[in-house]
Amino acid sequence: MSDLYESDILAWSEQQATLLRRHAAGQRANDGAIDWSNVIEEVESVGREQLHAVESLLVRALVHMLKAEAWPLSRDAPSWRAEAVRFRADARRRFAPSMRQRLDVSGLYVDAEIASLTAEARMMARSSTMLWPAATAGAGRMPGHAGRIARGLKQRRAPSNMLDSDAVGTKAAVE
Repeated sequence: MSDLYESDILAWSEQQATLLRRHAAGQRANDGAIDWSNVIEEVESVGREQLHAVESLLVRALVHMLKAEAWPLSRDAPSWRAEAVRFRADARRRFAPSMRQRLDVSGLYVDAEIASLTAEARMMARSSTMLWPAATAGAGRMPGHAGRIARGLKQRRAPSNMLDSDAVGTKAAVE
């Protein structure tokens, strides 16, 4: 059974679905053919994949929100805000109540800050005349967004209302 699982997951899943339907209907003739260990693993992976999808959407939303906050006068800022709203709406649609306990929002925020720092470096490389982001830090500290990211990594601050529809696209959604 696991040979088919390893070589052709589609055929394996169709075969297992047929066997499980028969099992559920009370037909026990082919119970030995059910690949229980892999069926259980696949069922568990469905939930993990959904959780990962929500986490990914939230990180993407945060990255866009951070870019819009760092460069509010950029011509791309409106599209970043719109994308953040879309990513958050997609995350809300996929969100299940049991995910709330498993979402590490602080960790997602740190991931987004790191990703936005990478995005900032790419933007800076594209334009040698681009000024540091709007909230430039004082002397002796890292400039702009890079400084906020470094401080945020130390504090591990996290938005508490990422899925709150009232906060979509507002600065409150990242505070």
